[in-house]
Amino acid sequence: MRVLFLGTGDIGLPALEWLLRHHEVAAVVTQPDKPVGRKQTLTPPPTKCLALAHGVPVLQPRRIREPASVAELAAFAPEVLVVMAYGQILPKAVLDLPTLACLNLHASLLPAHRGAAPIQAAILAGERETGVAVMWMDEGLDTGDVLLARSLPIRRRETGGTLHDRLATLAPEALAEALDLLAQGASPRTPQQADGATYAPKLSRESGVIDWHAPAREIDRRVRAMNPWPAASTRLPDPAGGPSRVLKVFSVISFRHAGGEPGTVLRADKRGILVAAGEGAVLLRDVQLEGKRRMHVRDFLSGHHIAAGTRLG
Repeated sequence: MRVLFLGTGDIGLPALEWLLRHHEVAAVVTQPDKPVGRKQTLTPPPTKCLALAHGVPVLQPRRIREPASVAELAAFAPEVLVVMAYGQILPKAVLDLPTLACLNLHASLLPAHRGAAPIQAAILAGERETGVAVMWMDEGLDTGDVLLARSLPIRRRETGGTLHDRLATLAPEALAEALDLLAQGASPRTPQQADGATYAPKLSRESGVIDWHAPAREIDRRVRAMNPWPAASTRLPDPAGGPSRVLKVFSVISFRHAGGEPGTVLRADKRGILVAAGEGAVLLRDVQLEGKRRMHVRDFLSGHHIAAGTRLG
């Protein structure tokens, strides 16, 4: 099939790689290059790099709904649009371009976790499974009929990063089956049930802030969901009386039973920093202090003394 692929994040790379091997990718549409890192180096999206490596044209409209952008896409005469983590809402003029279908690969089992951060939302909710849904796109936000879905279990110590990679690997399998059904003229359309719909908004740095009054199990989920970005975080007071600094937390162990006011350090030793939660406590194991590198808490404590009774947050 003649396909236009719309995607920006690296979660879409395996699906794009599969399309490049098995179909005619007329062009890749992605977001404009953006500044990255402390030096704000202008960096292309990973999908652009992959497309150029295969000699595929790349379009980077700032606003895909502009008439000039729509005309540019229309010139490729696509049979199918395949969308995964593109980053802009498609207008009807774009949805109407393909002769067969406009399909979105969404990293959740719809209608759960529509929106920008379904992977983290599934972990935060304590769910046991998630997956990739192939959806017929409409003008709503992930509201279209579902063509098919493929699921996988969420592992006990799953992080946002590991689940992202597993779902990225699952996506080509779901896409292959969906395009086979489309070619056969046997593609189902299952309407989403509105009463099961939830929304996963875009993440910000504030999404990772730890609420120490939450139960330990919920803090554990937040730490895992926000790893690697934006990372769970709290504030560490300066024992000398200076301003507090952000302490990112990448790994914890939760305990059901412990006493103390939420956010209070109960002990700090080579095993970790034990902090009281609203219910139970969490042991911080892998941290990064503002301006420093990420390290095991044992190495962190060799250079930073944290006394019992210190209040975080």
